[in-house]
Amino acid sequence: MKLPLRLLILAALLLTFTSCSEALSENRGPAAPDFALPDLDGTVHHLADYEGEKVYLFFWASWCSICLSGLNELEELAESDKDFTILTVISPGTYAERNANEFKAWFSTIDHDGDFIVLLDDGGEVFGQFEMEAYPSSAWINSAGRITDQRTGHVTNDEILELMNSIR
Repeated sequence: MKLPLRLLILAALLLTFTSCSEALSENRGPAAPDFALPDLDGTVHHLADYEGEKVYLFFWASWCSICLSGLNELEELAESDKDFTILTVISPGTYAERNANEFKAWFSTIDHDGDFIVLLDDGGEVFGQFEMEAYPSSAWINSAGRITDQRTGHVTNDEILELMNSIR
């Protein structure tokens, strides 16, 4: 076989492998469990509503001082120009959280701009489906609906952006 033909075959194989590996990387990680949760106004959000979009999912509690200290930072991120959706989840009446009405009343008294969505996971089912163990916890979901990373503890905006920018 002549050298140019070998190079063409090698180039074709590399191109095919690169395309396949990119497609596989989008399918890396477990599928994110779909959910249907109401926000504070009663509008139901399904994770499937965000199909084709990247989602940062943040689990928190009103009694969690680490969570509360990070809310202003999260609002800054929500107000910034970004290519993903931020959804936050609390579990009323579960894990020592206030019931839904008490939470709504409390949340209306804290200083916030309301630029991120707060979903009510009554009973903590979604918290369990995502196998979260503590507050705060985060999940990064790519546009293919796969969980690409999960973390417990405070995550800075720079870390959130770094991970969101690394996924499609």
